[in-house]
Amino acid sequence: LRQEGGLSGFVNRFESEHDPIGCGHSSTSISTGLGLAVGRDFKGKSNQVVSVIGDGAITAGMAYEAMNHAGYVDSNQIIILNDNKQVSLPTQYNGGNQPPVGALSGALSRLQANQPLRELREIAKGVSKQLPGALPDVAARIDEYARGIISGGPSSLFEELGLYYIGPVDGHNLEDLVTILREVKNTQTVGPVLIHVVTEKGKGYAPAETASDKMHGVGSFDVSTGRQNKKKGAADSYTNYFADSLVAEAEQDSKIIGIHAAMGGGTGMNRFAKRFPDRCFDVGIAEQHAVTFAAGLAIEGLRPFCAIYSSFLQRAYDQVVHDVALQKLPVRFAIDRAGPVGADGATHAGSYDLSYLGCIPNMIVMAPSNEAELINMVATSASIDDQPSAFRFPRGNGIGIDLEKEGIIGLKGKPLEIGKAKLCKSGSDVALVGIGASVNECLEAAGILQSDYDVSATVVDARFCKPIDKEMMARLARDHPALLTVEENSIGGFGSQVTQYLCEEGLLDEGKLRLRPLILPDVFIEHATKESQVAQAGLSAKNIVAQVLGVLQRQKQKADADEEVRLAEKAREEEKVRNINAKLAASAAAPSSRPRVRKGPDGILVEFEE
Repeated sequence: LRQEGGLSGFVNRFESEHDPIGCGHSSTSISTGLGLAVGRDFKGKSNQVVSVIGDGAITAGMAYEAMNHAGYVDSNQIIILNDNKQVSLPTQYNGGNQPPVGALSGALSRLQANQPLRELREIAKGVSKQLPGALPDVAARIDEYARGIISGGPSSLFEELGLYYIGPVDGHNLEDLVTILREVKNTQTVGPVLIHVVTEKGKGYAPAETASDKMHGVGSFDVSTGRQNKKKGAADSYTNYFADSLVAEAEQDSKIIGIHAAMGGGTGMNRFAKRFPDRCFDVGIAEQHAVTFAAGLAIEGLRPFCAIYSSFLQRAYDQVVHDVALQKLPVRFAIDRAGPVGADGATHAGSYDLSYLGCIPNMIVMAPSNEAELINMVATSASIDDQPSAFRFPRGNGIGIDLEKEGIIGLKGKPLEIGKAKLCKSGSDVALVGIGASVNECLEAAGILQSDYDVSATVVDARFCKPIDKEMMARLARDHPALLTVEENSIGGFGSQVTQYLCEEGLLDEGKLRLRPLILPDVFIEHATKESQVAQAGLSAKNIVAQVLGVLQRQKQKADADEEVRLAEKAREEEKVRNINAKLAASAAAPSSRPRVRKGPDGILVEFEE
């Protein structure tokens, strides 16, 4: 699971006929289900459509839009709301004494089962169909009156949207749950039904019950303790460097505000919230609102930092363009999970942000090559007060750079000169211009080129995707026979910015410069290790070496380099097969060696040997 050659960690329609659609992002199930239900009705079929959504996912606007439409369309659809009172994601509220985010949580806890109401509503609906066009409002008043009498108060939000509400139901009482599901399935009433199921996250497995914020997305782990088998690097994670440097900035600037969309753990904003609880806002799974909320804060003269994963910021693109950039408001976007993201695969890969942000007027876009650069970019963004800015950084740990040698004390960075690149290494045969994590691959490639092929490479850390360092790019173009840009981003990103500038300046007109933009390929790269994904994309140091030798037309040497790449790919495939075979062999072991589970005296599932 979540390994190269294995199953995805998410529903994936290319893996199973029972997965109707891929679901790596939140709050989509009701919309998809309604489309399936209407499609079923058009085709004259009678199958059931069931949409499951969590109490975290239902905080997103898309879920309300879908429920509103479902109530209007009135197609048969069962919606199961899984309410575990934790908003599902590892937010700042988990494990604390604060309630889950949003008013919806309180509303859910007050709802009552309402079977008589469902029956009376169906009667009212039948009556309305027999009345003249001007009279259906009478049925609506009957319905409203019935809800007031039966429920003893105002109707629930779901009923207002046109959904029949059933619940709350104990999700761990399987007998009752199955009975209710069968009743709803067999009813002849028409329209969407919402079943409110209350559960306890991780129930039956003590490590998940006591540390639910750690079990949202898991790799391999020790079953007895729940501890995940994560490799510890020499450096902290980029996420933590970002959060701690933001805290350092906020210590000296009371106007700095943190915002995240139900991802306090994933974005590191929990660390900020711990130090500044009144200056950190979890808006729920509502990226669109997060961005425009930040715009409002910026109008008031505050300095908002909106921390959102690259793939999730895609959901708020119009707000970034219209509500922030067009207004030229200094909202700062801290974009985590840039580039390939390993086990989370294609659904969470940050493949497009340099492209979709770089094309927006007024936007400054940065990408750090290491943790020191990231800390300085946090300081840079904090200092920009007349336009929006963004910095993207990868999943995983920093490279272990000595921060004090970089002039960083106490994780407080220094603002960079806007649009100024950094010369890392001087050479003469080829210029390698990387941005973000790709700079480190360029440096490694330059070492291989020098030691193995006697090729002298200049390496530049671009730092800025927009604005690019035009003076540096012009000098590199004039002083080198070949120039390669390297980025963990799709077409339209940093390489496109450089190419556009070189074309506009006529620096390609004489045909002397051989230009190659190295980017992510035009495919979705599935889950694997980050290193494997970079190699698959052709962006590893060995791939860069092969590209350089090809550009310089050193055919024999390029053939050798291509063979190195092929052998590395072969070794990776063999390792993948070995891992799969080892796991298959382990699963086929004798029953006596297989772990089993049973309920212990406290009701918790425990392991024992059969």
